Amino acid sequence: MSSIRPWRTIERRPSRQIMVGNVPVGGDAPITVQTMTNTTTEDVGATIDQIRRCEDAGADIIRVSCPTAESTEHFDKITAAANVPIVADIHFHYKRALEAADKGAACLRINPGNIGSSERVAEVVRAAKANGCAIRIGVNAGSLEKDLLEKYGEPCPEALIESALDHIKLLQDHDFHEYKVAVKASDVFLAVAAYHGLAEAVDCPLHLGITEAGGLIGGTVKSSIGIGSLLWAGIGDTIRVSLSAEPEQEVKVGFEMLKALGLRTRGVRVVSCPSCSRQGFDVIRTVETLEKRLEHIKTPMSLSVLGCVVNGPGEARETDIGITGGGAGKHMVFLSGVTDHHVKSEDMLDHIVSLVEAKAAQIEAGEAVAFDPHAPQPAEAAE
Repeated sequence: MSSIRPWRTIERRPSRQIMVGNVPVGGDAPITVQTMTNTTTEDVGATIDQIRRCEDAGADIIRVSCPTAESTEHFDKITAAANVPIVADIHFHYKRALEAADKGAACLRINPGNIGSSERVAEVVRAAKANGCAIRIGVNAGSLEKDLLEKYGEPCPEALIESALDHIKLLQDHDFHEYKVAVKASDVFLAVAAYHGLAEAVDCPLHLGITEAGGLIGGTVKSSIGIGSLLWAGIGDTIRVSLSAEPEQEVKVGFEMLKALGLRTRGVRVVSCPSCSRQGFDVIRTVETLEKRLEHIKTPMSLSVLGCVVNGPGEARETDIGITGGGAGKHMVFLSGVTDHHVKSEDMLDHIVSLVEAKAAQIEAGEAVAFDPHAPQPAEAAE
């Protein structure tokens, strides 16, 4: 494929692989999608319920904050109930890291520099080794060390990178190498520049994020620009889209980024038009409804929903299933890129859902494959 359409190729930065629980991160492993619970961790039931919703949305790894002794008291119940690896988010209190490691955390998110003395870092490392925990070093522009702020005058890429390298050395000095690193900032330019510099300096997996990105729309835009540009450059092994929204939304946005770049596929990829006066049906409401009704589909496949025949047939030829608006309340249905039949407006939604569900079932049963309009045609394969 790369020789036929090189403009589709993303060459990922080589990185060594670590394990976060049973999930590989780095190397040639799929880029993972993370989120973080926002429940009170002491409320075990509420936290598990939210973890379950994030799992249903597709989260590969979920982070849980552990700020108090009460938050880790029943942490083992949370890790036992989860179906994905749980990262314990630790700040300042090194004992919380020890407790979380002993109670099933797959990874500890720490800044080794704010854990305390070298002896305390050594204790955390011993606990991580004993329990098979990875460690994520989390550098953030909003909490840089005072000496680095004095040295550089402000948060800048060089300061974030130096902080990360200092923290890495603390772990390496204790012969610990199962770590990944993040250098986050709310400023897109700062974060992207820091990640590019760090990517050249280290071989460990990188966790991408634009921190404090904002609400669902604004934060999605900022994160897509920052995280998306890094992924396009081949940088990044695991991502978290930080939004002032429910964590399930972070997972959905993260997967949409990866789907747009062809790096991961999960669920239905929808191609739809912004709509105009040419539309043969209410495109906006139709897409909103279909997205909700198809959330349960995990099988990778594509659906085009276009209101008229200007671009409708062309887009439908690129998708598993396509609907193009026609006149007199009758619309064209495309299957695997080919015009197949027509459907009336009043039957359209139920009909499209049934077609998607049927195709997904066939794919899962091995009776069909997702349509790939970019697969080499016989003439191309012969070249």
